[in-house]
Amino acid sequence: MKQGLRCQRILILSLLSLSVLAPVAFLSARLGSVSPSSDRKKEFEDIPGLKHYSDAFQLNSIWQEGGEGLKEPVREILKDKDFIEPLIDQKTSADNVSTGGIWDGGENVISSDFNGSRIETDHEQVIGVTLDQNVPTSDRTMVQDKQSRREANGHSGYLPDTYAKIYEMKDQLIMARAYLQFSPPNSNSHIVRELRLRIKEIERIVAQVNKDSDLPRGVMHKMKKMEALLSKASQLYPDCHAMATKLRAMAYNTEEQLRTQKHQTAYLIQLTSKTFPKSLHCLSLQLTSEYFNLQHEDRELLKKDKVQQADLYHYAIFSDNLLACSVVINSTISSSGDPSKIVFHVVTDSLNFPAMKMWFLMNPTNPATIHIKNMDDFDWLPSGYMSTLKRPSVRDPRYISGLNHLRFYLPQIFPYLNKVLLLDHDVVIQRDLRKLWKVDMKGKVNGAVGLCRKDDSSRRLEMFIDFTDPNVAKQFDPKSCAWAFGMNIFDLKEWRRQRLTNVYQKWMQLAKRGGNSWKAGTLPLGLVTFYNHTLILDRRWHVLGLGYDPTVGRTEIERAAVIHYNGNMKPWLEFGIPKYRSYWTKFVNYGHPYLQQCNVHE
Repeated sequence: MKQGLRCQRILILSLLSLSVLAPVAFLSARLGSVSPSSDRKKEFEDIPGLKHYSDAFQLNSIWQEGGEGLKEPVREILKDKDFIEPLIDQKTSADNVSTGGIWDGGENVISSDFNGSRIETDHEQVIGVTLDQNVPTSDRTMVQDKQSRREANGHSGYLPDTYAKIYEMKDQLIMARAYLQFSPPNSNSHIVRELRLRIKEIERIVAQVNKDSDLPRGVMHKMKKMEALLSKASQLYPDCHAMATKLRAMAYNTEEQLRTQKHQTAYLIQLTSKTFPKSLHCLSLQLTSEYFNLQHEDRELLKKDKVQQADLYHYAIFSDNLLACSVVINSTISSSGDPSKIVFHVVTDSLNFPAMKMWFLMNPTNPATIHIKNMDDFDWLPSGYMSTLKRPSVRDPRYISGLNHLRFYLPQIFPYLNKVLLLDHDVVIQRDLRKLWKVDMKGKVNGAVGLCRKDDSSRRLEMFIDFTDPNVAKQFDPKSCAWAFGMNIFDLKEWRRQRLTNVYQKWMQLAKRGGNSWKAGTLPLGLVTFYNHTLILDRRWHVLGLGYDPTVGRTEIERAAVIHYNGNMKPWLEFGIPKYRSYWTKFVNYGHPYLQQCNVHE
């Protein structure tokens, strides 16, 4: 009995051994019959897709035998656009490439060594085959054409960093929110709770990254979970018509919210640009307090003898912002070849007069001369001057500012001068401006830079003035070019002779009655007052737009004599355009004790 059991066990073990060893021997024999030579083995080591290439070489062998009636198999050639162009379209960047080895979908394989350096290997060399020996002429032409297209399009061998996964997650968020909208109100079902959980999870990831390479580990697992959940949700809400209606309603509501946000943003920007920053208000109060603590004889600025010398270079600035005014003066002095011949005339209101004067007492403009004027001391102004500027249709205080409108009274403010250069307080001077006093005015009163460019109708007179008024239509050409306030050289002798202040007052009265033609402040009034009395200067004297246009080029800015921050985004405000701020801030001494006390910083 025992002998029989032992024989039975030996038989079973023999059969089991045979069932294990027989497949091994069979496969070894098969591999030995199809494996390439030892030299070819070395070429194919560690190459992915070995079976694909082996099949291709066997087909090539048939093609080389030249058998009649045999046709070459049609090969599917993947185009560059199948791999690279979708990535390029998604604003990819080639600066950050994953350190893992990758294939770019074309002729190049990119791998990385352990130090993170990228190695680019030609695809032909990797597979160990030369085009001349083993690839048909048609295929060789395709590869060469493909390479030339890549070079022509500027495609490097590196796979650009992508945003595909981030975009996919954002799409998942949109779908998940849509399914939440389809759920019944106040629903707390399992799928609704899970949708909310997954939405928070994906939102947290998207908020922390800018490109796919920044994504944390495990993000693919989370995306697959969200995808499975969305698939489950789609089965719960199969009514396509109801979903489409809901989506249209959601799209409409989103557009309305976006439009409302844009209006609110524009309103807040306008409001902020009209208000005085708290830090500058603090600075003004500190200086005012210091001014009234001075003895009366210590409140006077020096060098009064130069104020009325007509042969010097006189600059006029109308401002209630002492820091902005300081930048204009500092930049002018630093750019001048002879600052000792410069005289600054700063005109401000009674509220800011003490602070303005105290600032320049503490920070003298040597070797230039400065003269501070208070507009309330101009007893020659028309009675009710401020009340004539107010109009119900205009809410922006800058457009009805008494300081802004004083520029039309320059001959009365400076009766002893023949020429004056008007500067707005939101400009920075980068070149010596003395040559402007030598410009031949050709009998004109105002020298200014024109706003018009070729094929640009937005800077012409018709865009600033209402030509439906018959009094306007019969006197002005609507297609004539507008010009800029901000840097203007005025011939005061010719101004007095032409009596242009009276012309301004006439149009001011018409503006007060008409209402709609003069909403852009003093510029429309200037355009009609100095119509046919303006000499257009070279554009390089004055570059505008730094307060609203982020596309002004660096070259254009740096070659300009004067750069102008016209618009709402002033450089002293927090929302000023960042890339333009350095041109302004370099003329502010942020280490000044008063500026530090009032938290005035870059």
